[in-house]
Amino acid sequence: MKRMQCFLFLCALFFANTAFAATPVAMKDYRTYVPPQPTESGNKIEVIEFFYYGCPHCFALEPYINKWLSNAPKDVAFRRIPAVFSNDWIPLAKTFYALDALGELNRLNDAVYVAIHVKHIDLSQEQTLFDWVAQQGIDRKKFADVYNSFSVKNRAEFAKTLTSTYAIEGTPSLVVDGKYLTSPSMTGSYQNVMQVLEQLINMARQERSSKH
Repeated sequence: MKRMQCFLFLCALFFANTAFAATPVAMKDYRTYVPPQPTESGNKIEVIEFFYYGCPHCFALEPYINKWLSNAPKDVAFRRIPAVFSNDWIPLAKTFYALDALGELNRLNDAVYVAIHVKHIDLSQEQTLFDWVAQQGIDRKKFADVYNSFSVKNRAEFAKTLTSTYAIEGTPSLVVDGKYLTSPSMTGSYQNVMQVLEQLINMARQERSSKH
């Protein structure tokens, strides 16, 4: 997270009330995309989390996301996109996509956060990363080959494009159905952003219903 974004986030947390208003306020708790961004979820409401493994706020939000996912609405499709603001963010984006390509993302997503923020392992360094994945039971060479593959490099570069297209200013950020963006820095707390997320999903659901 950028330094100013981090400062504003901490200020918001300090002054936030524990109770949240029944209706989120536009341009305060969320902002609207005009025009909306295209979605990939078909008939389901798309929720995207733009995150960065190196972001402490993403790590702090992860338990809230996981709890929500355990009972997420059936008409919602959730996906993560690693935010990429600069080339320094590419290695951890490639880590995400390499784990995804190997079918290991669900098992190791949280472990990546723990390695970085609890164990203070610098997984942005390739050799350190490859050693770490080997310790998790993944063949070192197989992971390295996938990590350095054309496909994973392309996906990381596309994530960089999406970060710009969605006008993401900090992590974590949540996008609902290509129409609404919210974040803990906007709502004031991790708990509040999950409440706003639910409310924005309801708004998107009502808008979809009105079109039928």
